[in-house]
Amino acid sequence: MSDTKKISAPKKPAPTLYFIIVAKLVKGVLALALAFGILKLADKNLPDLFNHFLEWVHLDPENRFLSETSDKLDQLTAANVRIVALGTFIYSVFSLVEGIGLIYRVSWAGWLAIGESAFFIPIEIHELVRHPHWYVVGVLAFNVLIVWYLFANRHRLFRHHHG
Repeated sequence: MSDTKKISAPKKPAPTLYFIIVAKLVKGVLALALAFGILKLADKNLPDLFNHFLEWVHLDPENRFLSETSDKLDQLTAANVRIVALGTFIYSVFSLVEGIGLIYRVSWAGWLAIGESAFFIPIEIHELVRHPHWYVVGVLAFNVLIVWYLFANRHRLFRHHHG
């Protein structure tokens, strides 16, 4: 009896991939926590909550910027806050699925991570041109690294199923 199953060699360590996995999972967990935090705010009086926060950190609520922020919070509806929470939840699930797929080294997860990271590159470049900041440079560099690394190493890193 012959065994027709293909025995695959153990995957080689890939520290950069492990770093990307951790980043995706951490981002997913943080976004999930943020989604639930936002959802808790849906039925709260946001301007009052904001003013209590300002008092707690000893900032002047009459400051023009802070006053305008409070006015804008007053315009938010509970439905709008729930929509933001839902969008954040969906994004968190997306990041968690990416991270878990990358753990198992399935090719669709690699393509998903490449696509998601590449999607944000033009947005980050636009933001960098408008408001140069080291944080935006870091996020841009990280997304470029993800796209380049996963694309350049896709055949080595991921299982490919051939029918």
